[in-house]
Amino acid sequence: MLVLASQSASRKAMLEAAGVPFTPCPAHVDERGIEAGLAGADPDAIALALAQAKALAVSAQRPGALVLGSDSLVEVAGRRFDKPRSRAEAAEHLRFFSGQAMRLHSAVALARDGAITWQHGECAVLQVRPLSEDFIDGYLTAEWPEVGACVGVFRIEGLGVNLFEAITGSHFTVLGMPLLAVLAALREAGEIPA
Repeated sequence: MLVLASQSASRKAMLEAAGVPFTPCPAHVDERGIEAGLAGADPDAIALALAQAKALAVSAQRPGALVLGSDSLVEVAGRRFDKPRSRAEAAEHLRFFSGQAMRLHSAVALARDGAITWQHGECAVLQVRPLSEDFIDGYLTAEWPEVGACVGVFRIEGLGVNLFEAITGSHFTVLGMPLLAVLAALREAGEIPA
């Protein structure tokens, strides 16, 4: 059975909806330490390194199991953003995002017995509409603290859709995992029916 190295509700829901049996086992890796070691790297490379680290960390605990690691990060105007640590920081992020293009990099990696067997990354571009202070305050009143666990301060499947005026890229990538590529890899590996 597939092991999902994540505690993301969105990633769990995507696999469940696709009928993929899995066991969740959150990875405990030093994400900020990994990012610091990759200073100057492209956002897609950082997302992939984090996905690999998560898959490998859980793979070390689960001999023989196929482990799926995934990570997403947001870049706006050349600046990377992590999950906000407070409501005030979430508001700062939203003010910065206002009227700009958000690039959401989402990566996945499969590992077995401590080795990466497959990896993939995708990027979606989300055009943030101009956001008023009243909107930001009302949005965070409705969505905080849930969006504190979301890079980009939004849940596209909820009120977060109101942040955007256009989206280019896969809906699954926006949700946090390029699901179609994952399903293809699982079929190729014989883990789900082809």
